[in-house]
Amino acid sequence: MTEHASQPIAVGDAGSRSARSRIAWLVPRPLEGSGGHRTILQNIEALESAGHECHVFVEDPPGKLTAESAPAEERLAELRGQFETFFGFRGERVHLGFEVGEGYDLLFATAWYTAAFAARPRHRCKKAYFVQDYEAYFMPVTDGYLRAEESYKLGLPVVSIGRWLTQRLHREAGCPATHFEFCADSAVYRPDAGAERERAVCAIYQPEKPRRCPNLLVQALAVLKQHRPDVKVYLYGTHNKPDLPFEHEHLGLISVEQCAALYNRCSVGLCISATNPSRIPFEMMACGLPVVDIHRENNLFDMPENGVLLAGPRPEALARAAALLLDDRHRWQAMSAYAREFMRPRTLEHGYGQFVAAVEDLLAGRAGSWSARAERIEPMYRRPARLPAARDPFTGAPIGPETTGGQGQAVARAVRERLAAMEELDRIFGARSWRAVQRLKANPLYRTVANARFGPGWDMIDPKEDPRVVLERVRGSRSYRMIAAAKAGPLPRLLGRGGLAADDPFRPAKPALPAPAQRPQRN
Repeated sequence: MTEHASQPIAVGDAGSRSARSRIAWLVPRPLEGSGGHRTILQNIEALESAGHECHVFVEDPPGKLTAESAPAEERLAELRGQFETFFGFRGERVHLGFEVGEGYDLLFATAWYTAAFAARPRHRCKKAYFVQDYEAYFMPVTDGYLRAEESYKLGLPVVSIGRWLTQRLHREAGCPATHFEFCADSAVYRPDAGAERERAVCAIYQPEKPRRCPNLLVQALAVLKQHRPDVKVYLYGTHNKPDLPFEHEHLGLISVEQCAALYNRCSVGLCISATNPSRIPFEMMACGLPVVDIHRENNLFDMPENGVLLAGPRPEALARAAALLLDDRHRWQAMSAYAREFMRPRTLEHGYGQFVAAVEDLLAGRAGSWSARAERIEPMYRRPARLPAARDPFTGAPIGPETTGGQGQAVARAVRERLAAMEELDRIFGARSWRAVQRLKANPLYRTVANARFGPGWDMIDPKEDPRVVLERVRGSRSYRMIAAAKAGPLPRLLGRGGLAADDPFRPAKPALPAPAQRPQRN
């Protein structure tokens, strides 16, 4: 259902791409298990595959070098070894220190303290900021917090992972900003039909990362175990084995393959993200694992409400959300199915395409066009933090009059309707006739007229929009009506095609799917 994911800005054919460019990256020293480094290096490799030449400049060890310090050649060799051991990155163009010379077309900052280096006037190339989190939140409100916050106001265009950072930094710092989506490696994170689901919760426990809220996580699991002692708890994400007052299994740092196996074995994934979302919930969803996280603004812009349950940042609220998914089979099946379908088009290649397109914009001087899209970003998750159930999973007491006992079935029905709409959109967008019309729309003259009439971004599909609404708008479009009329006319019969096949997505009299109010029709 590739068309329901927001589409990357068109990179175009070879003639529209910029020439091979030299791109420099300012990167912190590698840390074992660092998801941030993994994302940086994966996108560097995507740029290399697209024909660009990337150079990685890594900070030298902190502190002053002394006579006893290892020579630069040894320090560089050690650094390259760490990149290969920790991340499998074998790039030869790795340099020690942030002294970037001349001859580069683009310079990327990747952490708050690298932004000041990138913004120096002596770097006369184009510059940008690869942002994976709101890093000011990593520190108390002191000078470090303020310096990190100011790093977003240095005038560097931002390419962020996820929509929340893009809309926030554009709104608060006034910088051009765009994003690529949270994606997952479909070769690793996928449903395993042979795996047997346990009545178990897997939770990412990283006490060395305060933004993962380790105390809140442990307290939530303790409450869950108190009320559901039969539930098994798996912890992973750190070498340090915790001493906890409830039974659990500590897995330590595990490989991505082991993570995928764990996500296919458990029934609920618990991952607390107090700043930008982690990639982990999206990898869980790709395996069909419903996720519980906290209901805060940072999670509302990227997490789908039919695959994730966001609860208040309290131990009891998180525990009740996990219990609801463990106990309500209808809800679990619906959320698992939606999570799989939501992530199916969001492969790593999809995200790489979005990122490479953003870099092409930077190199071509088109970053100014990002602002209109950033201003249109709205939350994807619209439910309140209140538990969406009629009764408390622990006490059985009524929660309130707004929900009914059949809400699990209602959620399942709504998700099935969305999935049916996504399937139908997939068939329409995959039809040769539809693709032919879209190629005609790629004509520069057509796009100029359409941009003037409807505004930039008229052909973009917002991933937060209900697929049922998208389907009804597509069926009402001139393109769809033109194709349907042509197929229903006499020409196909004259050509011996015998009219429309039973499964043709352009057959008339399709049963309407229930849907919310539509947006104004455009083309």
